[in-house]
Amino acid sequence: MRLSALQQYGIVTTNYWAFTLTDGALRMLVIFHFHSLGYTTLEIAFLFLFYEFFGVITNLYGGWIGARYGLRLTLWVGTLLQIGALLMLIPVSSGWSKLLSVIYVMVAQAISGIAKDLNKMSAKSAIKTVVPDSSGDDGGNNQLFKWVAILTGSKNALKGVGFFLGGLLLTSFGFNKAVEFMAIGLGVSFLLTLILPGDIGKMKSKPIFKDLFSKSQGINVLSFARFFLFGARDVWFVVALPVFLETYLNWNFSEIGAFLGLWVIGYGFIQAFAPSLRNLWGKKTSPGVSSVQFWSAVLTAIPALIAIALWRQSNPEIAITVGLILFGFIFAMNSSIHSYMVLAYTDKENVSLNVGFYYMANAAGRLIGTLLSGVLFMLGTNASIGMQLCLWCSSLFVFISLLTSLRLPPVSSAIAIEKA
Repeated sequence: MRLSALQQYGIVTTNYWAFTLTDGALRMLVIFHFHSLGYTTLEIAFLFLFYEFFGVITNLYGGWIGARYGLRLTLWVGTLLQIGALLMLIPVSSGWSKLLSVIYVMVAQAISGIAKDLNKMSAKSAIKTVVPDSSGDDGGNNQLFKWVAILTGSKNALKGVGFFLGGLLLTSFGFNKAVEFMAIGLGVSFLLTLILPGDIGKMKSKPIFKDLFSKSQGINVLSFARFFLFGARDVWFVVALPVFLETYLNWNFSEIGAFLGLWVIGYGFIQAFAPSLRNLWGKKTSPGVSSVQFWSAVLTAIPALIAIALWRQSNPEIAITVGLILFGFIFAMNSSIHSYMVLAYTDKENVSLNVGFYYMANAAGRLIGTLLSGVLFMLGTNASIGMQLCLWCSSLFVFISLLTSLRLPPVSSAIAIEKA
């Protein structure tokens, strides 16, 4: 049976959703489990370094592999690697030495990082194979924006559910049983992908090694801006925020998992409904360069305002909660438009190469953000000072992303250069 493009995309997306649940849950499991064992924030950050580092490598080469051999292969490999990483973590024990635990979990997280970005690249690239070519047609661009927003938003909403799931599983069953359950569930979702055709996303001409690096000014500038945008999020959200909530505000694991989960779910919904929100504001055309610049400018102020509130010793729960809501809303709009722009800047023939390059920059930003999240938080004389340092760094990163976006070319001219 020959699957339609829409059916192919549906299978890819369903598998991506299942993967996202395990990815979000695993992050919470690792942070809470090892912090409860007495690990510092820097040591916890190191557990994620390989996850982010290999994400950089994977996005670069994964797009090339997808272009040569099809997105089905990258999807299969990514899902199976995640199952393997979860199975690896089953025997982890509190009786292991700290050095052994860190090295072992870093390796498992490296495999998980490779898996996550293979799946992400496959799902995001598949959108371009489904939506009709939108060159010179803003109606087509709006359709592309809508599909990108739905995929990106639903993914992040499910990642938020994964955060909650991770805290719940850790509290209810412990670390080892939790990862075992997740491996079984992801294995079931993998079976759905077996019916995908082998040519989805495959380029007609085989790309060579030098094609790994984008020749498009739009893709290159947007990728650099994306690096600092996602570094700005993770520098305070990944390690510092969960530990701050536990140590400074005395929240328990379930409360933290639920809070962060609800935030990511809300963030995902804003991303998914970004096109509808723009319509409500009278923005009937697809977003462009000015939209990226506007939302980056607004976002720059939010981490700084949260840091000032903590410095003035305002109610920290209110400062963090309100600030996180504002940051999430503005970041979601910015991220949704970014995810659309990378597909608007590319054509179908080069989509997996360009998406892979773009998300390589995304992963590199997360890598730097994760490391700085642990380092800066630990440098603070207390949890509040550490959090403030992370927030000021976040504001600086968003500002650099804004300055970078000033060099973005119009979408139409970038597409013309890409095809030339």
